[in-house]
Amino acid sequence: MKIIFMGTPDFAVGALDALYLAGHDITAVVTQPDKAKGRGGRPAYSPVKAWALEKKIPVLQPERIRRPEAVAELKRYPADVFVVAAFGQILSKEILEMPAFGCLNIHASLLPKYRGSSPIQWAVINGERKSGITIMQMNEGVDTGDILYQKELILDEKETGASLFHRLSALGAEAIVEALTLLQAGKLHPVPQKEEEASHTVMLNKAMGRLDFSRPAAELERLVRGLDPWPSAYTFLEGKQLKIWDCAPEETQTGGTQAFGSVLYTNQEGFAVKCGDGALLIKEVQLEGKRRMSAHDFLLGKNLPSGTVLG
Repeated sequence: MKIIFMGTPDFAVGALDALYLAGHDITAVVTQPDKAKGRGGRPAYSPVKAWALEKKIPVLQPERIRRPEAVAELKRYPADVFVVAAFGQILSKEILEMPAFGCLNIHASLLPKYRGSSPIQWAVINGERKSGITIMQMNEGVDTGDILYQKELILDEKETGASLFHRLSALGAEAIVEALTLLQAGKLHPVPQKEEEASHTVMLNKAMGRLDFSRPAAELERLVRGLDPWPSAYTFLEGKQLKIWDCAPEETQTGGTQAFGSVLYTNQEGFAVKCGDGALLIKEVQLEGKRRMSAHDFLLGKNLPSGTVLG
């Protein structure tokens, strides 16, 4: 099939490459405009643009895809279908109706759950047992189109935002190739989403990473995993930010009337912190201005007596 592909980050590259290797004709790639990066402010290519330039495929970078000049530019390239993966802009009805087979979106959740941004991280944070990829027929809503194809996976016990990102990127690549094969054969049957089962995510921000130790330890442990690698979970020690990279919930705790966030004890694995329910055994940290290290190594250079309060 002739395809115009729209995407921007690493997540989209796997699907784009899989479509190319499957023999589809990528007539153009649409991605976000270059962004200044580093102290020099040099423009940095998106991962999708870098891939397309290597393959000598035309790249379009409209500031606003809905503008008439951007739509006119799209019409210059033949396409049976548009494939969209984490593009970052909303398509107009005119664009959605341009190709014969419409626009297919690769969404990193089992819709209708987790519509919107950051579905990967929220699946980890909320303790979901499974996640997956949905190939959706796009409409004018945000992730509200008919479901065409889905593939599931089971989350590992220590799944992080980073590990699930890579697993779903690979699964999305498989799913879109399989879905297009079925689409060409007339074997895809749209299924409307059940609105009563829909849930929505919110964008991640750095403030979400600050640990509130009055919450249950099990919730905080999932938050640490879900926000790895960005924006990352953190607390404060003596006025300096202390990032938490690995931890485990402990069902029992001591500490009596000690405040939430108090260090209860240290051991060979790290140090335990009092939470609203249970304790959090912190195993890997990164103090502001320092390298990431095991809590064991951190404690070799930093004394944390019982009663020390984080936060």
